[in-house]
Amino acid sequence: KCFRLYTAWAYKHELEDNTVPEIQRINLGNAVLMLKALGINDLIHFDFLDPPPHETLVLALEQLYALGALNHHGDLTKLGRRMAEFPLDPMMGKMLLASEKYKCVEEIVTIASMLSVNGAIFYRPKDKIIHADTARKNFFMLGGDHLVLLNIYNQWADADFSTQWCYENFIQHRSMKRARDVREQLIGLVQRVEMELVSNPTETVNIRKAITAGYFYHIAKLSKSGSYKTAKHNQTVMIHPNSSLFEELPRWVLYHELVFTTKEFMRQVTEIESKW
Repeated sequence: KCFRLYTAWAYKHELEDNTVPEIQRINLGNAVLMLKALGINDLIHFDFLDPPPHETLVLALEQLYALGALNHHGDLTKLGRRMAEFPLDPMMGKMLLASEKYKCVEEIVTIASMLSVNGAIFYRPKDKIIHADTARKNFFMLGGDHLVLLNIYNQWADADFSTQWCYENFIQHRSMKRARDVREQLIGLVQRVEMELVSNPTETVNIRKAITAGYFYHIAKLSKSGSYKTAKHNQTVMIHPNSSLFEELPRWVLYHELVFTTKEFMRQVTEIESKW
């Protein structure tokens, strides 16, 4: 017997015959970068097993051009070849490479590894919600959430990567261990592209500039209503309630990702200057 958690009607009328291939539902930036690095330049006419939507492919090419990974002929630049060494979203790869210019490689590697955990850092037990929220706010830093992530990791490292420290601060130890593993891998990749592992934790402006170099597509400006408008698509978005900037409302912000619940929220938000 096979027990299904849906109705026979849903099985016959709502479910697809097959899962949509991954290449047709993901950001193609990294895939395009890899194919370009392999010498496959004409991606529009490339014989994919499951061709991605034409529009998605064009958007990926446009983004890579904006990031400086492709020239106006669509060929990989020197920067693009270095970005292709990182099995990451191209924006994150550009952020990592930009960190060398801003002398904050160690800090950006840490931030990138924390972002890879996907937001599952804190937990809120129902019987200790106030304590958990207070603990989270103790990590807040001027400048925004990316610096908060850096602060969390650095304090955990100072506590000798303690499980007890995570418990006392309502932080998921398993997520932190995963971030540490990712960080070690990123350090190896950074060394492979011969980047100097420079560190300057007090220069938070430079850290935010390096983040902006990669994520300028994800910029939003405060509007009179108190919401934000994205610079790229003029989309109405809000700062997530869990953000350290939720009550600050800076004029210009950068976000890591958008999530939709009751509204479109920006997660992992950092204050930036428009001139950057």
